Amino acid sequence: MSRRLLLIGGGHSHVEVIRRFALAPEPDAAITLVSPDRLTPYSGMLPGHVAGHYSHDECHIDLDRLCRAAGSTRVESTVLGLDLDNRYARCRNDDALPFDVLSIDTGSVPATTTIPGADRHGIAVRPVADFLQQWDRILATVTKAKSALRIAIVGTGAAGVELVLAMHHRIREVRGNARFTLIGDSAAILTQHPSRLQRRFMGLLNARGIELRLDSAVQSVDAGTLLLRDGERLAADEIFWVTGAAAPSWPASSGLSVDSRGFIAVNAKLQSLSHSRVFAAGDVASMFGAARPKSGVFAVRQGPPLARNLRRALRGEPLLDYRPQRRALALISSGNRYAMASYGPLAWGGTWVWRWKDRIDRSFMRRYCMDDG
Repeated sequence: MSRRLLLIGGGHSHVEVIRRFALAPEPDAAITLVSPDRLTPYSGMLPGHVAGHYSHDECHIDLDRLCRAAGSTRVESTVLGLDLDNRYARCRNDDALPFDVLSIDTGSVPATTTIPGADRHGIAVRPVADFLQQWDRILATVTKAKSALRIAIVGTGAAGVELVLAMHHRIREVRGNARFTLIGDSAAILTQHPSRLQRRFMGLLNARGIELRLDSAVQSVDAGTLLLRDGERLAADEIFWVTGAAAPSWPASSGLSVDSRGFIAVNAKLQSLSHSRVFAAGDVASMFGAARPKSGVFAVRQGPPLARNLRRALRGEPLLDYRPQRRALALISSGNRYAMASYGPLAWGGTWVWRWKDRIDRSFMRRYCMDDG
């Protein structure tokens, strides 16, 4: 009888799991992937896509093609909850998908619910497909606007800084008319990166006329208005929400052990602390004793050890520990073909860094263009 491996979500870790099972099929293993979308985005290339450097196809992985290469099946649906005692997942389309081994890599959800009105009047960057639809809408109208479109981006981490610079670059290319404001609740941008990198990006933002509102936590959002901590009301036609990640609610409500923020608690084997047949990786997971930032680079690194332990779990073999790196190389682009890198306290930049990043990203994508014939 086939052993059933159910993969929930088409995140960076799971695409590597499927690729490895395609390269080395597991006898008598039936693999099912649940994902609402056929195309899954690669986060490293999304700012470049927004800036106009990459097409949609160049920065998305075709899950159907990848699944066919692995002899697996994709179910187009969203999981709403789990029955952990009877080992099945409940889906939006009323499917009940059984499993012997389960892995979850759905990513996080937008952290908008804590700010009144943000979920109704803000555009979150996740789900990416929805965000890109909104961005296409803006690009289609910005060249026709009689007055400058006021665009606000909330979040001054790497994602927010990259996004505002990418949008600014693209709108200038299409000769659009827009003014940008970047809003953050801390006194600096890119606070997890070296001061040299912070200063360089501050200079880039100022040189491109992007207004900065630091120490300005958003208190609430109405249609066309953000209320800031000091009581000021900031007018904006489009509001993008690029703040920290939040956990989906269904893992906790299903009975899985979660951390204080609701992310699935896993051990060094990427195995649930409460249910030995359940694994999790990427942004949806929190590794006990070794928490790392919610970043695509860590999800990518978890793919190989997750694939190894899922294979061992299907075979009934002992699992192996995964030890995440303490530091990760960060490559942050600036809209045009310039980027900066940081690693621990070190930072450096140039057009050559953008070309380096471009080679890394394109090489990553080529790994998942597998022959499905």
